[in-house]
Amino acid sequence: MVPQHKNICFHGIGTPNRELEPGEQKYWITQGQFEDIVEYLAKTPSVRLSFDDGNASDAEIALPTLARRGLRATFFPVASRIGHTGSIDRDGLRELVRHGMDIGSHGMHHQSWRRLTGADLDEELVLARRLIAEESGVAVETAACPLGEYDRRVLARLRRLGYSRVFTSDRCAARPGSWLQARYSVTEDDGPDSVRATVDQHTPATAAAISFGKRLVKRWR
Repeated sequence: MVPQHKNICFHGIGTPNRELEPGEQKYWITQGQFEDIVEYLAKTPSVRLSFDDGNASDAEIALPTLARRGLRATFFPVASRIGHTGSIDRDGLRELVRHGMDIGSHGMHHQSWRRLTGADLDEELVLARRLIAEESGVAVETAACPLGEYDRRVLARLRRLGYSRVFTSDRCAARPGSWLQARYSVTEDDGPDSVRATVDQHTPATAAAISFGKRLVKRWR
């Protein structure tokens, strides 16, 4: 059997201090929910953690909770939000780095990369990467696709730009060495039990084949 692990993705924690995008509220959880979930995940070494959007809660809530348990994670900020109210700032990013966290890119404006071409796509994949690297003080080698959307053209561009790993929101297990990494996003309805069920679930062969087929279509469309 090919080794697999589960990538668990968080977004906002606590009370957002910025205007949320349509549909974003369901990805915000309370601090209590977060701490309870992390308490379980700390005992599950096969799980990899990540945080999207670059909310202020990454440094204010997530970092202390992870640090207390000796956990690491990858943080994917939206470049244009850095330093704005409700979002992480330069000091926050560098504090994450100081505690051994990894920093990736979630693009410039949190929009689907599939709809962009030319200079607009360069802004998301090249300029945003450079800005995040300057603010965090470390090289940015990984990316997370905003809204979970991608296609063959976007993936080819990411490969040409030398991104070492790309994360999606495909809600399935991932192979540890795979360049494309699927993730499960935590929502407001989740707690330790539902996350445990996600981590422990074994996908039947038929369902796994269907899931693989859907991902293959996304890669080649």
